[in-house]
Amino acid sequence: MEEPTERRFNSSHLLILLLLSVVAMQGPIRRAVSSPGVQDWMTVFVAVVVQALPFLVLGVLLSAVIAVFVPPSFFARALPSRPALAVPVAGAAGAALPGCECASVPVAGALVRRGVTPAAALAFLLSAPAINPIVLTATAVAFPGQPEMVLARFVASLVVACAMGWLWQRLGRADWLRPPAHPSSEGLGKGAAFWDSVRHDVMHAGGFLVVGAMAAATLKAAVPASWLRAAADNPAVSVLALAVLAVLLSICSEADAFVAASLTQFSLTARLAFLVVGPMIDLKLFAMQTATFGRGFALRFAPATFALAVVVSALTGAVLL
Repeated sequence: MEEPTERRFNSSHLLILLLLSVVAMQGPIRRAVSSPGVQDWMTVFVAVVVQALPFLVLGVLLSAVIAVFVPPSFFARALPSRPALAVPVAGAAGAALPGCECASVPVAGALVRRGVTPAAALAFLLSAPAINPIVLTATAVAFPGQPEMVLARFVASLVVACAMGWLWQRLGRADWLRPPAHPSSEGLGKGAAFWDSVRHDVMHAGGFLVVGAMAAATLKAAVPASWLRAAADNPAVSVLALAVLAVLLSICSEADAFVAASLTQFSLTARLAFLVVGPMIDLKLFAMQTATFGRGFALRFAPATFALAVVVSALTGAVLL
């Protein structure tokens, strides 16, 4: 006598159950999707993703090229031997090296591992994802007819990067910075390492872009306009609110300008704080800095970077915007 076959609930059953539920509830779903609020949400979400995606993909590809095919020793030879001079040179080098913040942390770790002074490596870590050509071009596209926004982002980000480098040179201690571990991708061939870097950055940056677009759409469509006006009408609160939002959303720097441009309730200065803070310190960057340089480093470096970025953004906005 054959024993009864054991029945198991698997993903196929779950998919069938989900499809049946959608068919059974198609009337309420159709009415919900056709409502003005949901239509507004979808419009903002699709607009942000479609505008930002080409810049994100291009940034990921160029970031992988730099991480794999440009030897870290090149940067060590190119930087001045004096740390005080190496900091601004490394910060300015970020303008010529496209890449998002996901790539800047491992590149900075490689620089420290190859003998570059930590102050210069940290200046590069902060500047590269904020002032590179792709990010500045994306900012110009997101804020058409407002070149002062591009200039303000460049100036404020470079000032913060250099100031944090000099601050670390002055006050940083060797025992606060854990030597970065040897990354596993360095043992791969060039082609394998390139595609490994691309897959990693696309999965991370793409996911955070979707989350950021959803948050921007929700702010536009669901949050009462009176709440946003209350925050936007107070200059100090608006700058701090968008700086905190940048930390929480953790959007890739190639895409954050489009999210900032959609927050039209807020002043240009508040949106500048969003653009300066995000590429320098957010939740994913804090986790990556902790993994690369140690918790003691991240707990000191991240709050100082946040505070300085907020102050410099407010001052730069007051002068240039």
